Amino acid sequence: MRVLVTGGAGFIGSHLCDRLLAAGDEVICVDNFFTGTRANVAHLRDHLNFELIRHDITEPIRLEVDRIYHLACPASPIHYQYNPVKTVKTSVLGTLNMLGLAKRVRARILLASTSEVYGDPLVHPQNEDYWGHVNPIGIRSCYDESKRLAETLMMDYHRQNRVDIRIIRIFNTYGPRMSEGDGRVVSNFLFQALRGEPLTVYGEGQQTRSFCYVSDLVEGMIRLMNGEHIGPINIGNPDEFTILELAEQVRALVNPELPIIFKPLPSDDPRQRQPDIARARTLLGWEPTVPLAEGLRRTVVEFRHRLGLDG
Repeated sequence: MRVLVTGGAGFIGSHLCDRLLAAGDEVICVDNFFTGTRANVAHLRDHLNFELIRHDITEPIRLEVDRIYHLACPASPIHYQYNPVKTVKTSVLGTLNMLGLAKRVRARILLASTSEVYGDPLVHPQNEDYWGHVNPIGIRSCYDESKRLAETLMMDYHRQNRVDIRIIRIFNTYGPRMSEGDGRVVSNFLFQALRGEPLTVYGEGQQTRSFCYVSDLVEGMIRLMNGEHIGPINIGNPDEFTILELAEQVRALVNPELPIIFKPLPSDDPRQRQPDIARARTLLGWEPTVPLAEGLRRTVVEFRHRLGLDG
């Protein structure tokens, strides 16, 4: 099968490319390298079934493909707040362009949406029927609202043009190849710890998150694409931890002597984030298999190598 992965040189996209190639698919990776890197897919450069195209999906692209995994969009607060207008354009115009391509070549398309569509949720845990509690003019809204609109476009193309769609809502994901400067809590803590720096916790650290290892996420993504259900479907790990608990796990893993420091909580930071994955369990037969302690251990190995600390 000929598969297009937008944002394929990113953290999640590169792992998805690995899995698709291992399954025997022909993979076209499209990325503009705004947040993705060539290093993430360097090991695939000479693979006979892999093609890398530098392209910004806010501009149309003509390709012949069977499947489209549409992941392209800055996904961490530091990146999407750096250029919020670009974030909106990527999510909205990019999705329009990918839907237009899917319509033309009759490809199935999967949108990598996000738990951010739930905003700062008033329902806990969050299931797919919850419409969310989002600030439409906040500093995170460029990402939250553009992903909500991307889901709208997917559903309207499905209803109006019978485009074959899938929508996945991704919760906090971590693992090797995370960007050092992306501002996500797992990468922040791990890189701080490996450098011997204090771990920075915002607020009192009582806000909660659920952390899914990247291989589990990719498995859920592929099952959704290959299944019969269009979604949206939550994919994430329902095990819930406070940010302070995560900091303590990282400290115990890397250096128990590290101090933890506290700073003011950023604007619009969600207080709770935990997926209800009943739909994924029932419809996809999916649930995460990698516990947080094991996933952190695997991630530390790659981070140590990247920092040159494994010699």
